[in-house]
Amino acid sequence: MSEEVVSAGWDAIEEQMVKIYGTQESKHYGTMIPYVLGGNDPLDGISAYKAENPLPHWHFVTFGFSELYEKEFENMDYSGYGFELTFRLAREEHEEEPPAWALNLLQNMGRYVFSSGNVFAIGDYLDANGPICLGSDTKLTALAFIEDPELPAIHTPNGQVAFIQMVGITEDELEAMKTWSTTGVLETCQELLPGYLTNLSRESMLQIPAVSEAVQTGIERDGSNTGFLFVDQLFWEPGKNRLLNKAPATITLGAKQAGTIGKLLRGRILKGKDLTLVSQDLRIILTPGEETRYEMEENEVRLMLDAAAVTELSQLLAPKEGVIKLSTFKDLIVQVLKTHIKDQDGNVVSTIG
Repeated sequence: MSEEVVSAGWDAIEEQMVKIYGTQESKHYGTMIPYVLGGNDPLDGISAYKAENPLPHWHFVTFGFSELYEKEFENMDYSGYGFELTFRLAREEHEEEPPAWALNLLQNMGRYVFSSGNVFAIGDYLDANGPICLGSDTKLTALAFIEDPELPAIHTPNGQVAFIQMVGITEDELEAMKTWSTTGVLETCQELLPGYLTNLSRESMLQIPAVSEAVQTGIERDGSNTGFLFVDQLFWEPGKNRLLNKAPATITLGAKQAGTIGKLLRGRILKGKDLTLVSQDLRIILTPGEETRYEMEENEVRLMLDAAAVTELSQLLAPKEGVIKLSTFKDLIVQVLKTHIKDQDGNVVSTIG
């Protein structure tokens, strides 16, 4: 006699989709070999629905970031990682099957979360370091994460589940989100991106003067919501006492993020907020100060910067290899290294700096 499989979490997700699409039968793509048994796909399944409003599109929803069956996570408030992803992709009228690349993209998001333990939240962004649709010439090279407009968070027998919608964005839109806020930029573009649909053929919204001006106004008014920035190339060498003088300390950064950090300094430190740069082995906390100095602990540096040092450093930091010496902080040197962008196979596809 077989035991009945409890699928309360799965049923709760499907119940929400029925509220939107009624009796429409979804295109469902399940996983043949479970991830825990060595399969390649971490998500148990992905469903795609044909949506017509505000424009024809595929509406994808994942099954697997939350607990679909029995409760296993210790946290009783949230089901699994506490969310499922959705994705709204513009659809041609003749399309009967959703594109495979979108399914692969969602599974890749699963691989990222399952392998790193990092979860997505509303307001997050992620640089894909290339087209979100591999092999295409789309300008969309990053993703933003917002609440799905039709799917508010639900409470299931296994805990709360939020529905977080991925939105394809361009490189300059990503930069604007870093230096202002994800929701700020998306809300500014709301009329031009109905339903926050992803359309591979679109150009950057920042090419529209009214949008660009509104985003710049928001940056200057609010500063940046980015308090933490992961930096692959981040190293610290403390200053050393020499016979006749003291060698300055050195921060080493990758060119890819040097320019972004320069903008964030203005949007964080000059607004009275900290900015934390994090790598696998190091944390550097940049904080407003009346004078420039630094303090060191194990694997952590606290760097106090006054307004003059922030202004000078933000002007000099650029995505270009070189050494920056500051007139406002002679005890610090910033070294910028080339950044090599690699594909999934580890091949260098471009170099910055």
